[in-house]
Amino acid sequence: MGKNGKKQKNQNQNHRIRKDASYYLVDEEQQQQQTYPLTQPSNNNDDPSLTNSDDEEQESDNQNIESTVNDDSHLPSKFSLYQQSVQSPKGDISYLQMFFLTYIGGRAPLHLQEDFCGTALLSTEWLRSDSRRTSVGLDFDLDALDWCIENNVNKVGADLSSRIFLYHGNVLQPQEAKLVKNSLPNTMDNITLEETENDSEALPPRDIVCAFNFSCCCLHSRHELVTYFKHALNALSKKGGIFVMDLYGGTSSECELKMQRKFPNFTYTWEQAGFDIVQRKTRISLHYTLLNHQKKKLRHAFSYSWRLWSLPEIKDCMEEAGFRFVHFWIRQMPDSENIKSMEGFGSARDIKYEEVTSFQQQDSWNAYIVAVS
Repeated sequence: MGKNGKKQKNQNQNHRIRKDASYYLVDEEQQQQQTYPLTQPSNNNDDPSLTNSDDEEQESDNQNIESTVNDDSHLPSKFSLYQQSVQSPKGDISYLQMFFLTYIGGRAPLHLQEDFCGTALLSTEWLRSDSRRTSVGLDFDLDALDWCIENNVNKVGADLSSRIFLYHGNVLQPQEAKLVKNSLPNTMDNITLEETENDSEALPPRDIVCAFNFSCCCLHSRHELVTYFKHALNALSKKGGIFVMDLYGGTSSECELKMQRKFPNFTYTWEQAGFDIVQRKTRISLHYTLLNHQKKKLRHAFSYSWRLWSLPEIKDCMEEAGFRFVHFWIRQMPDSENIKSMEGFGSARDIKYEEVTSFQQQDSWNAYIVAVS
């Protein structure tokens, strides 16, 4: 849940330097000293409500791999593992459509922007159900965007790939983001994210902007958060649109925690370090054990330092940025201490979100926050 990515000991020669939360709104010299990982655990299926387990620590050190999964061509990509263990784009899209029709209505949502998109799995899936749809993805991890083009975009066909626009850049400085080329180029190769709505070759104004996988926790200051929300608001259509982000919380989110989920070919571990109550920061690491590869451990495949925001803080910042209304949709997650085993996503996937104006603290909860322009 954070953006101070841990530098890997054995980096692949093609592995680019990543930047952490302090990358935002700092000078160029400072940026070169930071590391920042690619993606964040998602709200739908990556809440810290996994199985407590110490099995990972009991394995011998010679099975630990402190590098990315790309060090061995026979190993699965860490990006693929992440998509399988964390993301659920169809569920997110279902809620996005419902939120838009509930708070905007009058037209179908066609144009999506996914900030902190990583491998842009959500953006790719968005295009499938309607040939009029477009999607924009923005992230400053070029490795993730390159992987997306090769493994997600270029495999969906020319029609879909011509309607997705991936940008390499900072969500706090979208005007400087650069379009990433792919092997099936669209017809607007030079379009920037800051084109005006009156430009005939501009990107369509977005109906929905989203920031999932707890990505806003990488923004550690109130100033950064308000600045980002202003950019999200500016990207939305003047006819009306919504910005949707996710957040997690609960008593288990503010303590040291290690939990595990078992998938058919790998085990996924969420490790949460201690929680600083003054700065409201914690460090999260995602580890994978490959069951079909002699149980090799991919330690710190992703590592984050996050500021855990509260719901009232998010609402205040959204309103300061200019959004008219803010709505909370929350679901209670299974208690982390009570779950003895969980295969895959388990029953957590079936828990529905409900709109609330108050909600009593629980061991673990997830929330969608919907801001209306």
